[in-house]
Amino acid sequence: MRKGICMSKKKEREPQWYMSEVGVPVYNYHVYHMKKVEKIIYILLAFVVGAVVAYLFYGGIGKDELGRATSVTYVLDVVIMVVVGSAAVKLFIPVRREQLIEKKKNVLKIQFRDLLDSVSTSLSSGQNVTGAFISAYDDLQLMYGEDESIIKELKVIIDGINNNFEIEKLLMNLGERSGVDDIQSFANVFETAYRKGGNIKDIIKNTQQIIADKMEIESEIETMVAANQMEQKIMMIMPIVIVGMLKMLGEDFAENFVTPTGLVATTIGVIAFVTAYFVGKKILDIKV
Repeated sequence: MRKGICMSKKKEREPQWYMSEVGVPVYNYHVYHMKKVEKIIYILLAFVVGAVVAYLFYGGIGKDELGRATSVTYVLDVVIMVVVGSAAVKLFIPVRREQLIEKKKNVLKIQFRDLLDSVSTSLSSGQNVTGAFISAYDDLQLMYGEDESIIKELKVIIDGINNNFEIEKLLMNLGERSGVDDIQSFANVFETAYRKGGNIKDIIKNTQQIIADKMEIESEIETMVAANQMEQKIMMIMPIVIVGMLKMLGEDFAENFVTPTGLVATTIGVIAFVTAYFVGKKILDIKV
């Protein structure tokens, strides 16, 4: 009985794909489940980097009076490398997952802008809304190919239209799944205007222009902070390089790192090092 209660309390993982009302699987942009090989690569990368950094900063603890490594030294080296490497994996995997989620959303946003551009052109030529989306599917298929996100999303919308689903509901579903503010805002305005007979052509044109303007601003910001981002990366690497070079200069100098004072100073430096990375990342992550 208790086992059943524990099982029910276990948090279920949010699925990567949903089965839509149209009867085809649709992508959930709020999560990213890494493939097995992909996850193993990231785990190994994070673990190796963490272990190497741990050895550079803490390797050599437990040497005897003559400065020779003992069995304690080897055991501590392994333990420290495993602990720090595992911590690096715990920190890196969620960060990398969020990066991949944002990348997927940004790609979809760019493609959605092109979708609205194509739909707006078709509406201007006299087509109705459903015909404009079908024409957009053909246009974007030539531009992107079969495997891109927007093509798959358009196929869901067109299948829904062919099965008598309301287009505004299909767009609302896309907006909710995408997690992209511009798509959600467009879907909400489109639903209201479509039901009440608003000017759909102007709404689509204005939304496309707003998204294009935001992307231009984001591009300008990225250009402005690119140098600072590079400086941040260099500043994060430099302490590791400097410590490695200092340790190679001579064993006498390297022994200063494993004294009580050296260990305290190193730990403070590592904490400041990690904190500076996340603070710098937060400062440079400018949203429009």
